[in-house]
Parts: sequence; structure tokens; C-alpha cells
Amino acid sequence: MPAEPPFWKTKTLSEMTPDEWEALCDGCAQCCLHKLQDEDTGFVYHTKVACRLLDIERCCCTDYQNRAKLVPACSVLTPALASSLTWLPKTCAYRRLATGRELEWWHPLISGDRRIVHELGISVRNRAVSENEVGLDHLEDYIVNDPIS
Repeated sequence: MPAEPPFWKTKTLSEMTPDEWEALCDGCAQCCLHKLQDEDTGFVYHTKVACRLLDIERCCCTDYQNRAKLVPACSVLTPALASSLTWLPKTCAYRRLATGRELEWWHPLISGDRRIVHELGISVRNRAVSENEVGLDHLEDYIVNDPIS
């Protein structure tokens, strides 16, 4: 008897259970980096400055349940936002699925290995600095020319 296809191939983002939704996160933490938007052009500049709640080594939020209360600017990702937030990395599973693409080969749901995202340099580990160390007044000093992925 053939195996059932994985949930991300049979369900839309809005049909997924909370556990399935959370499983899509590859742990890159790129969404936790501050961005600056040009008011005139709308262009989004990426920085290497991470939210104060991000544990950069583990690439996870230290208070995930309360992040939106503690950091009002935190964009809590929803199925509707997954296709419209153009600053999400091209590798982001939510963005990929929302736009009809497959998960990357290294995604933990495919590879079975959560370390690969770090080994390939896709995550912010060893590449970001916390806003606790640099503050938010000088974000423009930390703009990166090319987002991580």
C-alpha cells in the first residue's frame, strides 16, 4: 500500500493544524531580523540585527507564545501573509508553499535533519547580532547587501 503524501502536499496553508503549521518552519530565523523600508520607494533593506527575543545560536524565539505582546512590531505569520510578505526569504517554506513551490531538499521535513539549515549557512546562526548589543538607533549601519538566502 503506497504511503500517504505528506500534509504539505495535500493541504493548503489555511487547512493545516497548528502543529503542521509550526512544523513548516525550517528554523532559519531570517524572519526575526530587522528590516528597514524606504518610505519613498517601498524598498525593503535587510539588516543582520536580530530581534531582542531571538536566541541567535538556537535560532528560536525565547518567548514565542508572547512575542507579539512583547515586540509589537513582530509580524505573526498567517496563511494570508505568507504570500504577501515579500521580505520573507525565497527559501521560506511558508512563502514557497503559498506561491505553489515545493520545499527545499534540505528542509527538515524532507531531510529529517534540523542541522542542515545551519550547516548550509541559510540560518542566521553566526551571522546575526542582537538588537540588545547594538540598539535600534543604528540599524542602517547593519544593512546587508544580500539577504542570507
